[in-house]
Amino acid sequence: MMNNENLTRCEWCLNDELMIKYHDTEFGVPTHDDYKQFEHLMLECLQCGLNWQYVIRRRNIFRSCFDNFDFEKVALYDEQDILRILHTEDMLKSRRKIEAIINNAKRFIEVRREFGSFSDYIWSYVDNVPRTYKSHCNGDIPAENDLSRRIAKDLKARGFKYVGAVTIYSHLQGVGIINDHMESCFRYSELVKNTVFI
Repeated sequence: MMNNENLTRCEWCLNDELMIKYHDTEFGVPTHDDYKQFEHLMLECLQCGLNWQYVIRRRNIFRSCFDNFDFEKVALYDEQDILRILHTEDMLKSRRKIEAIINNAKRFIEVRREFGSFSDYIWSYVDNVPRTYKSHCNGDIPAENDLSRRIAKDLKARGFKYVGAVTIYSHLQGVGIINDHMESCFRYSELVKNTVFI
């Protein structure tokens, strides 16, 4: 699927094989697994101020630094772990973001305790049904919306870091809560079947 040049895809992924693979296999696919939710949300946090291609190209480095984004392990990280991560070759050299990931792992666990799972928490905002916005189907996609602002506000109140409305909107796209594939994209027709139109 990834190398089929006859497929029409969203334009943002076309200049990189790793981006094409992410687009074809992950972007917009409804995700209910908490480990995948945590990884994606933390990748979005790490991406703040950078671009998604940078993150995708370093994904394996991030995974090795954060125990494959096992939130239970990351929540126990201490100063030695922070230094280990900072000294990892090709790792993002931002102590603030590393500390934010550790903090967010702790907050993530708290949300799981309250709601049963983080997935139950975040999917409850859309009554467990993915959304497709009619106005986005031609590629006119906003950086944030009312939904991402509401979720970001709540996550910030719960103590999460680097979870602004733009970051959360990207997360909602990534985990399939919002289907933002262009209508001309081959993934759109596959994913739109189980969504509600807004």
